[in-house]
Amino acid sequence: MNLIKQLFNFYLNSSVHVALSVVSLSFITVKEFGVTTDYNVLSFIFFATITGYNFVKFFGIAKWHYRSLAKWLKIIQIFSLLCFLCMGYFMLQLEMRVLLYLSVFAAITFLYAMPIIPKRLYVDSNHNLRDISGLKVYIIGLVWAGVTVILPLINSNITSNADVILTTIQRFVFLIAIMLPFEIRDLTFDNFKLATIPQKIGVKQTKIMGLFLLMLFLFLEFFKNELVAVNFATLMVVTLVTAGFILFANKNNSMYYSAFWVESIPILWLLIMVFG
Repeated sequence: MNLIKQLFNFYLNSSVHVALSVVSLSFITVKEFGVTTDYNVLSFIFFATITGYNFVKFFGIAKWHYRSLAKWLKIIQIFSLLCFLCMGYFMLQLEMRVLLYLSVFAAITFLYAMPIIPKRLYVDSNHNLRDISGLKVYIIGLVWAGVTVILPLINSNITSNADVILTTIQRFVFLIAIMLPFEIRDLTFDNFKLATIPQKIGVKQTKIMGLFLLMLFLFLEFFKNELVAVNFATLMVVTLVTAGFILFANKNNSMYYSAFWVESIPILWLLIMVFG
């Protein structure tokens, strides 16, 4: 039983679960727009997510405490290196125009973790985008929306149109909403100067904001060229599930509440779309 728990924790801490969520959102875009599934792109997104997330989470620790790293962290480092190599392989399978688009988000991820921003903008000594007051959640939403909506469409030569723009906005709004339980959970640990949403407006108002975002997420579907009943029903289920997690979020939730269950919502969305 202890081994199963250790493997499950590794699954979460090594960012495999969040990578499956990102790939699920990308696959949802593929299904929604009816484009050909390119497994090179989906594989790249999977390994790039693991590489990027682990770089952001563990860069500072590895840099300053390499000799004293815990065994589990060293294993994640090795795992991340293997994922980086896999990412490199699948990157070579992509076309140049796709790589140019990806370079923008790669630069944002790099700046998110690396201490190279002017000191006057920081809340502490880390000196990266992650620690600029109030910016964190929006950067993550922007990167996820760009990678999971626009990247699969660019790869399939789908030009920007009203539905693409609406879907991108929808995805950004949805991502902000599902990050709110994380923001609430981290209230006890976050530096107050980070000015996270719950720090600025309180937990109750954050939950109201989350419900408003989910209403907007659903409402935007009506502005698309074609309202598909099955897709709308799926969005209704996803909206209700997400709303439940937002309403029951608090700073005493276990790590599994957000890191597993909330992160599973995109996977559930895909499963409903495929098998519903």
